[in-house]
Amino acid sequence: MNYNKKTVRDVDVAGKKVLLRCDFNVPQDKETGEITSDKRIVAALPTIQYLLDNSAAVIACSHLGKPKNGPDPKLSLAPVAKRLSELLGREVIFAADVVGEDAKAKAAALRPGQIMLLENTRFEKGETKNDPELAKAMAGMADLYVSDAFGAVHRAHASTAGVADYLPAVSGFLIQKELNFLGGAIANPKRPLVAILGGSKVSSKIGVINNLLEIADTIIIGGGMAYTFAAAQGGKVGDSLLEADWMAYSKEMVEKAAAKGVKLLLPVDTVCADAFAPDAKSQVVRSGEIPDGWQGLDIGPETVKLYCAAVADAGTVIWNGPMGVFEFPAFAKGTEAVAEALSKTNAITVIGGGDSAAAVEQLGYADKMTHISTGGGASLEFLEGKELPGVACLLDA
Repeated sequence: MNYNKKTVRDVDVAGKKVLLRCDFNVPQDKETGEITSDKRIVAALPTIQYLLDNSAAVIACSHLGKPKNGPDPKLSLAPVAKRLSELLGREVIFAADVVGEDAKAKAAALRPGQIMLLENTRFEKGETKNDPELAKAMAGMADLYVSDAFGAVHRAHASTAGVADYLPAVSGFLIQKELNFLGGAIANPKRPLVAILGGSKVSSKIGVINNLLEIADTIIIGGGMAYTFAAAQGGKVGDSLLEADWMAYSKEMVEKAAAKGVKLLLPVDTVCADAFAPDAKSQVVRSGEIPDGWQGLDIGPETVKLYCAAVADAGTVIWNGPMGVFEFPAFAKGTEAVAEALSKTNAITVIGGGDSAAAVEQLGYADKMTHISTGGGASLEFLEGKELPGVACLLDA
């Protein structure tokens, strides 16, 4: 995939109506509907401010949650419009629909330097089906399309890809940054390239491991998926998470890494517990020697040393997925140690969204990382080498 895309700086936006796809899928309090983190709204501000400062009229849009049957008042973007207005220090006009009479009238009346926000794009059934009629209707309100919702670019929806069939399409600053760092880490990494993969399942990381075996110098495996690798090599994993169907695949990956000269590092010891609970009794055992009735919940101290040494002299590190059950403090030591090691390395550090991003932020290392991705699913598909529909549709630079 070509990661070199035109951005808002490459086109004249003055006097244009710009349809701007943002990622305003913010977490909300289930009872009050109050926004509990405005990080995603804040992330969109540089692109919005640039467009407004350069005399564009901005028609922002986003999805929020997964409405089941059309409009759902609990998933309205009205609270987002209010928060965006506070952050920008100017009025954000809110449309009560996506392509209905209200949206069309407000878009037609919009002047340069003004911003409006359409209602939740998923209130339209055609959004997730990439319905050309819906895409055409959305595009009909604007002169230019700017995509800045990296968290949604792996989906071919009407507002993320379809509209680009009817309007010139460029990226905003957020997507440009993602393409620079994630694209750079994959297409042209500073070597050695070390990839750290954690999380619970091998099955969810197959494509990533396959792709990284072609480009990485070292691949580090942690989290629940390590037990499938251990079992594949004849180890005892007790009651640990195990995907028996993926054992042959795991063995094949170990052989493939050896044949390609890629270092594949697996845990040498494990912190195991007698129950899946924050206060469970624990002990450290050699990998592949977990007693019956016990389950592995974190990497052990020797593994921590091994993994931290591997990132110390790396040129680029990509990290996706925790090393253990990070939500239990007693089994978060491996994840904490890796995060700390990354904060001290001189390597380019790219954190691939989701749980790894949450861990780094929670531990206070966010400002020590080169780049933290804003899209969990999108960054994962990026690492798999898949084409992302919401990026592929943008004009090449």
